[in-house]
Amino acid sequence: MRSRTPPSLLPAALLLAMLSGLISSASAQTRAAGPAYPAKPIRIIVPYAPGGPTDILARAAGQSLTEAWGQQVIIDNRPGASGNVGTAAAAKAPPDGYTLNAVGISFSAAPALYSRLAFDPARDFVPVTLLATVNNILAIHPSLPATNVKQLIGLAKARPGELTFASGGSGGAQHLAGELFNSLAGIRMTHVPYKGSAPGLTALIGGEVTVGFSDMLITRPHVRSGRLRALAVTGASRSELLPELPTIAESGLPGYAFSTWFGLLAPAGTPADIVGRLNAEIARGLKSPAMKERLSGLGAEPVGNTSGQFSQFLRTEMAKWAKVVKSAGIRDD
Repeated sequence: MRSRTPPSLLPAALLLAMLSGLISSASAQTRAAGPAYPAKPIRIIVPYAPGGPTDILARAAGQSLTEAWGQQVIIDNRPGASGNVGTAAAAKAPPDGYTLNAVGISFSAAPALYSRLAFDPARDFVPVTLLATVNNILAIHPSLPATNVKQLIGLAKARPGELTFASGGSGGAQHLAGELFNSLAGIRMTHVPYKGSAPGLTALIGGEVTVGFSDMLITRPHVRSGRLRALAVTGASRSELLPELPTIAESGLPGYAFSTWFGLLAPAGTPADIVGRLNAEIARGLKSPAMKERLSGLGAEPVGNTSGQFSQFLRTEMAKWAKVVKSAGIRDD
């Protein structure tokens, strides 16, 4: 049987060489594994101006990540071209989990609206989670002689093209909501785009246009004051903020359901384990009582689904808006 020389009796030079080899091997393994994620601040690109719903929800998600991991989350607002400028920048970011993209409903309509995009919505991103959905309000100027959805459709059929509906810009959420209404009702209301939701709402209050599919948060005070007449909410179910209002579907247009939605994406190629960690922490934050209360005040319903569920949701939304855009003949190039 061969005996082994105790380490204490090995020549000093040989012992030093062995220790050096062990240290070098450990260092190599550490370099291969890389620093634990997240090791630096995370950036969320918001392709819209500060203060809007996409920006607010991105900041809420960022807050959840900061609380969970102790890392700063930077909100990078890059507005332009209905969200396409910022989204194109996010698509080109390194797929390392340190850049995310906050998107809304116009992201799913972009392939149908634009023949040339600097990104491919299906190929260039991996979904992280659907953050929240928000009901809009179908509101009209009080001068319009309608008190419910059926009467509004009747007026539009009797006066094709005369009724006008406002939006915050071509291809945006309110534009899509109005075109879906046109398509399902078999009517033709004329779209009038404005440079943002607030100017569009101001135009509706002033009577420049007659109909709006407006954000609940900014529209509700004008409904309460009587400056606008609310006919219905646009979502599949009634809103807790205005429970007396029926949905469009239950009040005259079966099959209509429109909710503005907001989600987070990562550049394609982001490691699955990092996407999973992001998803788990953001979903946990969205479902906390404090966050639910905060979002409820904005008329938002938190979701926080899985990456796979959000991926399927996006496919369904893209197919839906492709039909609506084709039917309405909308192009925004």
